[in-house]
Amino acid sequence: MRAPAFWTTDAFPAPLLAPLGAITRALTARRVARPGFRSGARVFCAGNAGVGGAGKTILARHLLAHLADRGETVFALTRGHGGRLAGPLRVDPARHGAAEVGDEALLLAATAPTIVARDRAAGAAFAVAAGATAIVMDDGLQNPDPVKTASFLVIDGGAGFGNGRLLPAGPLREPVEAAARRCAAAVLIGADRTGARAALPPSLPVLTARLVTDAGQLAGARVLGFAGIGRPEKFFESLSDAGAEIAGTLPFPDHHAYRPADLARLDAEASRLGARLATTAKDAVKLPPAFRARCAVIEAGLAFDDPAALDRFLT
Repeated sequence: MRAPAFWTTDAFPAPLLAPLGAITRALTARRVARPGFRSGARVFCAGNAGVGGAGKTILARHLLAHLADRGETVFALTRGHGGRLAGPLRVDPARHGAAEVGDEALLLAATAPTIVARDRAAGAAFAVAAGATAIVMDDGLQNPDPVKTASFLVIDGGAGFGNGRLLPAGPLREPVEAAARRCAAAVLIGADRTGARAALPPSLPVLTARLVTDAGQLAGARVLGFAGIGRPEKFFESLSDAGAEIAGTLPFPDHHAYRPADLARLDAEASRLGARLATTAKDAVKLPPAFRARCAVIEAGLAFDDPAALDRFLT
C-alpha cells in the first residue's frame, strides 16, 4: 500500500481520525502485555513504532551476518508479509517465490536460514528445533512472541515518525515512548531530518548508521529507476548520489507484485528514454529471471558510525 500523504503532513483528515488512535493504542497495549513464548534461543528484533519501511530488513540482515561471524547458528524469523503460506516453514529460494513467502523472506534467506511463520512462537520453536542458537526477527516489536533478548527501534531519518499520530490518523502502531520502553536501543538510519530523535526517551541509546549501496556501478550511466519499497525516493536518491544520470523514476507501492503490464510499461519507458533499468534487491526477487537479467540490481547495507556500540547489545 502507499502511505497516505496526511501521515506525513498532518493535513485533513488526520485530525478528524485522531480519536480512533485510542483504539489502536489500547489494542497494541493489550497485545504486548500478554506473556511471551520463551524459545530457548537468544532473540533479537529489528522493529519500529509504525507501519511502512524504516530499514528493518536491512538491519535484520546486518544482525544476521554479524551474529554468524561471531559463531552463532542464527536464523531469521519473519511473518512473510505478502506471501500466502502461513508456516512455519523454512524458506527455499529455489522452490519458493514472493507470492508464497513474501519478498522480505527471500532477501533474508540470501543471508541466513529463514523461517516464515505467522505464529511467531511456532516459528521460533521451529528454528530452535532446526538448531538455531540465535534468532533475528524482521518486525514483530508489537508481538510478545517470542520473548526478546534485545529489540532495536529502527528509524528512517528521512521519514521519522511521520505526523506522530496513531493509526489510522498516522503511521504509528503505538506511541513512540511505549515502543521505546521495550527496546535496548534505537537505530537511526541516515540524517535525522524530521527531529525524530527528540521524540525518544533521553535514556534510550541511539546508534547511528548510514545506508551503503553498490550503486557506484551505475556512475555515468543513464538509468530508469523503479522501486516498490516504503520510500522509493530514498532509492532514487541513492542512484543520483552514486553519479547515475536519472532519466526517469517509477515508484510502486511497498511489496508491489509486478504484473506483465508493469513489466511491459517498464520496458517501453526504458526504451523510450534510452536508459537502463535499475531497481532494488527487494524488488528483484519478484521479477521473472529474464527480466531481472536486464536490470541493474542494487544491494544495500548498513555502516554503523560506532560498530562497537552495536556489539555491546549482542553479547
